[in-house]
Amino acid sequence: MKSSLPKVLHPLLGRSVLGHVLAAAREGLGDSRVLAVVGHGADQVRAHLAEIAPEVRSVLQSEQRGTGHAVRMVMEAVDELRGSVVVVNGDFPLVRPATLAGLVEAHEAAGAAATILTAQVPDPTGLGRIVRGETGAVERIVEERDAAPEVRAIHEINAGAYVFDAVTLRQMLGKLGTDNDQGEEYLTDVVGLLVADGYPVLAHQAVDYTEVLGCNDRAELAGLRALLRDRINTAWMRAGVSIIDPATTWIDVTVTLGRDAVVEPNTHLRGATTVGENAVVGPDTTVVDSVIADGATVVRAHVLGAEIGPGAQVGPYAYLRPGSRLAASAKVGTFVETKKADIGEGAKVPHLSYVGDATIGEHTNIGAATVFVNYDGVNKHHTTIGSHARTGADNMFVAPVTVGDGAYTAAGSVITKDVPAGALGVSRAQQRNVEGWVGRRRPGTAAAGAAEAAAARVDGDATVDSEQSHPEAASTESGSRSSEE
Repeated sequence: MKSSLPKVLHPLLGRSVLGHVLAAAREGLGDSRVLAVVGHGADQVRAHLAEIAPEVRSVLQSEQRGTGHAVRMVMEAVDELRGSVVVVNGDFPLVRPATLAGLVEAHEAAGAAATILTAQVPDPTGLGRIVRGETGAVERIVEERDAAPEVRAIHEINAGAYVFDAVTLRQMLGKLGTDNDQGEEYLTDVVGLLVADGYPVLAHQAVDYTEVLGCNDRAELAGLRALLRDRINTAWMRAGVSIIDPATTWIDVTVTLGRDAVVEPNTHLRGATTVGENAVVGPDTTVVDSVIADGATVVRAHVLGAEIGPGAQVGPYAYLRPGSRLAASAKVGTFVETKKADIGEGAKVPHLSYVGDATIGEHTNIGAATVFVNYDGVNKHHTTIGSHARTGADNMFVAPVTVGDGAYTAAGSVITKDVPAGALGVSRAQQRNVEGWVGRRRPGTAAAGAAEAAAARVDGDATVDSEQSHPEAASTESGSRSSEE
């Protein structure tokens, strides 16, 4: 992967690669004990396991000497193991729980010593091939680098999931050698040993070959991501969600959506996000760990850890940060940012504002270009705006401050003191005009020229008004000019 992050920890639509494998095992295999063999990046993988699956026990493979050696480390760490042992590759994120359950069911029904999950793939390059005998029974698994040309032509591949009888597996692991291209103990060689000793080995073929695809670089991981995206989107559309452009819609496996929700193009729904019935999200929207209630609309917005109430409206071009809560029918409009803000039912912050560490009452309107000044350089402070209040444009509320129910604040005010209910808060200097300032201080500029032209127009209008108010004088003056001509 050319990464400081171990391959199995790379993210994939709501879980790590390893997280997907564990989720499939947990659902498909029930209450089985799960052990994870860790080697490269062991500390990082253990920390991740502690976060997402603390019940999983890790077993250290200090030297990476092959898959057979890895399984032998587990067998040595767990005494008196009996029954079926399922071995699954850690980079196997698209496998479905039902496929793992079917693999175990087929193994135990047949009483096999080993059962291999296989698949017919269009391009088997890089994958181990299933070699069958004349009767169709599995004879061995051959890794590509050790395969002859006729074996490489086989399209049935080893998917990377097996079920073994524990006692027999322990015996065969002790017989593994390292006579191969990598000088490692291959788990796949156990199959040939079992066949040679007369044990029954079964191949269980996956219905959908895409389930068994792994990844060895970021390009292959991107391919898995696209496949998983399509699987998720198809399932939601069949459940009653409208996804307008599935190719540009990315929904994590941890997201839930209500019936008749609409997801517009270029939308990303991530983490523990919930979208209610008849809600509309997008286009061009990212929502992370948030709740969007029934009938809400979120357009061209970035939403992180927020709660958006029924029928509420967000966007376009809004940024809701963690702790933002919109009650029913509230609105956060264009170029508005909120953080730790409770916005009451029917309240509106329509445009060009920052609302941080604040409570806004029901049916209140916040004027354009308003800033809730919540930070004094050391601590954050809270602002409370009451219900049915009207705040003017270009206000600054210097917290901590309270504006009462039904109060107004004048445009351009810096509110530093509480405004009582029903009062008008005004905090601005009286306007003063300095006549002729541009002509004196900026002579020769376009502004000065425009000012002079405007003054000339005013003088001309004043002359016309004067003539109209003294018609006899104007007539005499006109006559005299005529006689002089």
